[in-house]
Amino acid sequence: MYVIVEIAGLQYKVEQNQQLYVHRLKGEIGDSVSFDKVLLSDNGSITIGAPAIDGLAVQAKIVDHVKGDKVIVFKKKRRKGYKVKNGHRQYLSLIEILSIGAGSGSAKTTTSKTTKAKATTESAAVAAPNELAEKPAKASKKATAGDNIEIVEGIGPKVREIFNAEGIVSFVDLAAKTPAELRAILEPKGGIYAAMDPDTWPKQAQLAAEGKMEELKAWQDELNAGK
Repeated sequence: MYVIVEIAGLQYKVEQNQQLYVHRLKGEIGDSVSFDKVLLSDNGSITIGAPAIDGLAVQAKIVDHVKGDKVIVFKKKRRKGYKVKNGHRQYLSLIEILSIGAGSGSAKTTTSKTTKAKATTESAAVAAPNELAEKPAKASKKATAGDNIEIVEGIGPKVREIFNAEGIVSFVDLAAKTPAELRAILEPKGGIYAAMDPDTWPKQAQLAAEGKMEELKAWQDELNAGK
């Protein structure tokens, strides 16, 4: 027997006595955990949840907490002197499936592929209105996110974060600042930020605010990392 179960936001095909890695779970090594969002089971006949199967849950225990393999993220902007290298290791938990037993939810049972396909289509149709309902909120968030001031040569993601924290979120905001005011924001951050030269940034932002992108690009071709 196997089931499809949702664990920490992801779906897994699991069987009894199986071990697998999942996103880090709350709890200590040796703790028992239960997952009652079983979406499908196959025990000779296929049972599909609507959305979860009634009377079925997966019991497991935490075997270990580990970190995944390191992933290197490297970003570079050509002709802008911008390079950033970061590493990331995902926090994971190793769990062992102990049993598949009692749970909660509602279910639909079928023994044919045709019925299974129909149930999958119905589930997608139910999810569609929810996705449409979320779109206005996402669009609103994007509309208030401000301009991408990284268009200004010399400004990267970290500098943008620093400026955003100071209320500089648009080309107009940046154009209204003097180079001295921008230095006063960057210098306390130390390191490469204190050594940056923002003399051209307000003027570049002014061109961007006025929509003069071709003129801005022609000027940036003559600049060296914003200088």
